[in-house]
Amino acid sequence: MKRKPVLAAVTAAVLVAGLSACAPSAPEGGGGASGGGTTTDATLSIGTTTDVVNFNPVLGNSRTDSWVTNLMYPHLLSISDDGSKEAHVATDWGYVDETTGYYEIRDDLTWSDGEPLTAEDVAYTLNAVKADEAPGTFFGQLGNLDVAEAVSDTRVELTLTQPDSSIIDEIGFWGVVVPQHIFEPQGSIATFANDGSDGGWVGMGPFIMSDFQVGQHYTLERVEDYPLIESGTPAAAKVVFRVYPDVNTEILALQSGEIDVIANALPPAQVEQLRSTDGIEVIEAAGLGYAHLVYNMDQPDLANVLVRQALAHAVDYEAIRTVVLQGQAVSTGSSALMPVLANYYDETVTEYAFDPELSRSLMEEAGYVAGADGKFPISFRLIYSLQDSVTAQWATMVKDSAAQAGITIELQGTERNTYLAKTQEGDYDIYAGNFAIMDDPVTNFALSYLPGGAINYTHVDDPELNALIEEGMVTFDEEQKIEIMREANKIVHEQVYDNIMYTQNLFFAVSDEWTGFISKPSELLSIVNPLSLASATPVE
Repeated sequence: MKRKPVLAAVTAAVLVAGLSACAPSAPEGGGGASGGGTTTDATLSIGTTTDVVNFNPVLGNSRTDSWVTNLMYPHLLSISDDGSKEAHVATDWGYVDETTGYYEIRDDLTWSDGEPLTAEDVAYTLNAVKADEAPGTFFGQLGNLDVAEAVSDTRVELTLTQPDSSIIDEIGFWGVVVPQHIFEPQGSIATFANDGSDGGWVGMGPFIMSDFQVGQHYTLERVEDYPLIESGTPAAAKVVFRVYPDVNTEILALQSGEIDVIANALPPAQVEQLRSTDGIEVIEAAGLGYAHLVYNMDQPDLANVLVRQALAHAVDYEAIRTVVLQGQAVSTGSSALMPVLANYYDETVTEYAFDPELSRSLMEEAGYVAGADGKFPISFRLIYSLQDSVTAQWATMVKDSAAQAGITIELQGTERNTYLAKTQEGDYDIYAGNFAIMDDPVTNFALSYLPGGAINYTHVDDPELNALIEEGMVTFDEEQKIEIMREANKIVHEQVYDNIMYTQNLFFAVSDEWTGFISKPSELLSIVNPLSLASATPVE
């Protein structure tokens, strides 16, 4: 079987045990969520620490991109706390056979200019992203897509180049739908800025962009007809994202009443403090992601598995979870198959022990000789985002614990967009970061460990691992798939192709003057998702 490169960002997929339809019917009458009550003239202000990089939703690569564009462009599916997919624009989805998938979509949705949203928009979006190789969160999920066709106004069928047991749920959840009549005349979907300069935005969400100033604010106005909530109309008249330099400034703004919501997850040390602060409510969101360290194998020293193992044993994981995460994180056993994925989790894969002496022995076995000062004549550059305060803290602890093993780590923290650029360019020795949703083993492994995978930050190309992942991709029987992916996970663990630090639930702060938020898993969605913000209502 020919392997196809996987070139998108983090994705998710449900485990398909058969080829029949795998979705519930759409809710009767209204949309997929209750809430939204009486409309008001109130403005809901939200704090963020990053600007929008791309207004084109198929290109977005920052959290703020997703938060803003998700309010204007719909996804076919939503997600529950355990990673299973839920109806949204699509009411039914699944497989006709092993190489044909489908979506049935709602018939009551319109774009903000009055044009109906139909299966033609869905098919256009899929085909355009595939043909133009749009480098965002979408393209790599389409590796096995041949063509999408609207066979009626409400049904899209996807012809696949080979069996793929994850692609329908993956595309449904992560792939947005854009209006064909707006995007197609602009030429390549991969180069269309969609920045409003040609007359504004046309979307299908609870809010639509009206004005923005980089570094200051992004203002969206209510769309009067939004059938995906019971009331049909968002309660807030406007949503404004305000940009702050860091989370501490956001917290001050929330306490002063300048904003009503902090979009990004709270640093663990602030959770209990804000829980006991008058006027503030803390809301928990399920965690389906993990934090990790990745060692770039394009760097000759890191191509040696002994060096990667030495680095893995030079991290004090429990101290990081206790000190930085305040006990709000748990070990995955240094496993990419997390405990939340109960069917896949393998207790025989255990966490790398923090053992500086073992690290020294591994470095010596790899051929390195420590100097009189006990340090090895080598250093590694670790990149992280300064806006990610939790990672910034534990990166320092990683540096300090590695020093106990005689290994020098140089920290390079940058603002988030620079960090993302360095990540994509492979400009690092060690990458420190986290992913918000990693809920389908096959897709996650394909993106993380296959050659060309968009989050293959180790730059690994292991034939045995590749074969297992590819076998998992075309295996529809769940028990067989579990066995395959556990074997793949053991290779990742033994070879240290990924060093999973922890997983955690996340906490978000809001003013108690607002109610009705709907929590979704991960920081990517949390309470700043379309259904939540459309349902949020001022307290009378």
